[in-house]
Amino acid sequence: MSNLREHAETLFASELEALAAHDDKPRPDQWKLSPWAVTDYLLGTTLADGTVITPKYIGDRRLMEIAVATLATDRALLLLGVPGTAKSWVSEHLTAAVSGDSTLLIQGTAGTGEEAMRYNWNYAMLLAKGPTEEALVPSPMFNAMKDGKICRVEELTRIPSDVQDTLITILSEKTLPIPELSSETQAVSGFNVIATANSRDRGVNELSSALQRRFNTVVLPLPSTLDTEVDIVQSRVASMKQALSLPAEVPALEEIRRVVTIFRELRGGATVDGKAKIKSPSGTLSTAEVISVVTNGLSLAGHFGNGSLNAHDLASSMVGAIVKDPANDPGVFREYLETVVKERDGWKDLYRACREQL
Repeated sequence: MSNLREHAETLFASELEALAAHDDKPRPDQWKLSPWAVTDYLLGTTLADGTVITPKYIGDRRLMEIAVATLATDRALLLLGVPGTAKSWVSEHLTAAVSGDSTLLIQGTAGTGEEAMRYNWNYAMLLAKGPTEEALVPSPMFNAMKDGKICRVEELTRIPSDVQDTLITILSEKTLPIPELSSETQAVSGFNVIATANSRDRGVNELSSALQRRFNTVVLPLPSTLDTEVDIVQSRVASMKQALSLPAEVPALEEIRRVVTIFRELRGGATVDGKAKIKSPSGTLSTAEVISVVTNGLSLAGHFGNGSLNAHDLASSMVGAIVKDPANDPGVFREYLETVVKERDGWKDLYRACREQL
């Protein structure tokens, strides 16, 4: 029985080993790779012996260099962007390449408490023996400090402000006080934090100015061009198809291009040629949702069709992704279908399939 999704350091172990073998540049203390090699791992390259390192992030190299360089300083890294801009994906792969362990993860929610950032107690032992080191249950942050690794904090702005502020001492003093034991844990070399935040969550739990100063912020943008977004979707869909063992053919590039075009136009409020303005629905319409639409279409084609992705397989998932507000979004999408999709050569099948779903 195989795992549904392997951690990055397991899935790409051979690539990480090959990079380490060819890496002759300086490495910060306890880093598995040099900053240069970490960036090559993220963006992809071909090594001197012909080993191909697949790209994990398709975008501006300078952004990744800034992110990696930040982790080699005493500043933590905040990856900021709208939903679907690969913040969590980049965070996982950065951590895998730097620390060799992406599992030290704190998932931020409105219910995240201080113990998730600091430590908890085994209450049976606490009642029996009082506060002791044996009774202490370390958090991922605690373990990252102790072992000199990177801790990931997902959706930082979803965490209540008073819990966020427990990070201030950790990031500024590199210590975690344990008042119950009259002691502290000091971070060792290699420790740092990568946090992610949704830019649309501003106003939920804003970071205090004191905490903001402890982070260097890198904004991950949506793909800048249609071709870039198509490349991202094609790569991720291929890997998802393999991981899920979907019994369908790899989708034709033209099918992916059509879906990406629709999402980009609705997201941007204009056709790709800039000749017509269109209304935008309420949803984000991110690249991650395009990947989900195409993958779900492949599942329909493989399990309930002939194994070849077609317009009907795409339409049901596409409508579900675009129509979030039942009061307004159906009209917006219907108008787009009539004024744009219907008029395009070779798009009649997609037009009819989407109309049937509305």
